[in-house]
Amino acid sequence: MGTNGSTMLEPLRQGLPPIDPSAVSGSATCTLPARYEAVRGARQFTRATLSGWGLSERFDDVALVVSELVTNALRHALPCDIPREPQDPPVRLHLMQWTSRLVCAVRDPSHASPVASAAADSAESGRGLFLVESFSDCWGWHPSPVLGTESTSPAAAPRGKVVWALFRLSDTA
Repeated sequence: MGTNGSTMLEPLRQGLPPIDPSAVSGSATCTLPARYEAVRGARQFTRATLSGWGLSERFDDVALVVSELVTNALRHALPCDIPREPQDPPVRLHLMQWTSRLVCAVRDPSHASPVASAAADSAESGRGLFLVESFSDCWGWHPSPVLGTESTSPAAAPRGKVVWALFRLSDTA
């Protein structure tokens, strides 16, 4: 299952070389509106980005995971009946590529941790994180620091979270 807290990035390190921020070979971000139509836009953004990186063959798995993460952010982090601060960051999709891995991450303004739960056989929803776990190599989440502050500052309280999924790539990708 996904991880959190101080161990949130450990799965990114397991069995892979350490992530060197300067070794990122591709990075793309899009802001998504608080509408369910944004899921389609996230898939289109993912298709275009992966195609540009020569990773079109990974689209099906990555798009399914992106769809689930964005849907969860829209459903649970941006519910209509909960007032939000105007400065709350919108939902953002980040795609990052290294030689041996691809990470998709969705940032949202909610403090609530993602929870994978068992859905009844007849349920029409509730399997999103199970699909994320099944189609990615690992996933996790971590709190987002307040924008514009140093993450080491004691006053930098987390605001929102980032839920990520990692996909291993062949060394020849």
